[in-house]
Amino acid sequence: MTDNQDLQADVAGLLLAAGGGRRLGGRPKALLTHRGRPLVELAAGVLRTAGCGRIHVVLGARADEVRERAELAGCVVVDNPEWSEGMGSSLRTGLASLAGTGARAALVCLVDQPGIGPAAVARVLGAYEDEKSLVSATYHGLRGHPVLFGAAHWTGIAETATGDRGARAYLTAHEGGIRLVECADVAEPYDIDTEADLSHLE
Repeated sequence: MTDNQDLQADVAGLLLAAGGGRRLGGRPKALLTHRGRPLVELAAGVLRTAGCGRIHVVLGARADEVRERAELAGCVVVDNPEWSEGMGSSLRTGLASLAGTGARAALVCLVDQPGIGPAAVARVLGAYEDEKSLVSATYHGLRGHPVLFGAAHWTGIAETATGDRGARAYLTAHEGGIRLVECADVAEPYDIDTEADLSHLE
């Protein structure tokens, strides 16, 4: 069993926070506020609380403003100039930023899911074994985030991550190798995508 110190060294948190919020009138999701703070700041805090010792945050839309308004001290902030192409480009950018850091896995969270807190992230983190690990949270049996990708999978994921599909194609092709971790009892996987979804924010 991997102890906490090994987990912090081996698994990097990767927060995808580059989107422009097209269906939200062009308001970047990273800058939406919840409990008085920007979503990107809260999500980075979730990764840290869950046990990720290294956190990379991928920014895109209005990145300079996000840097000014959000407290991201201790995080490695990575710019994705191609953020408008969709989540796939941010995933590729984030994984590339981890090359050479010593990380053996990336635990990926999305900035627009504030209903997923440290308990769910810690469960997925705890299922890590080695660089061949593939782990996904599930909600009543349906796969969702966070997901954990061992480094052995990064090249394959980057090759198939296009548009807004992220790693979906890769995970579908490797479905039999994914360790599933049920999280419905500790998290709610809603997305903040539309004006109606803003009701989830406080």
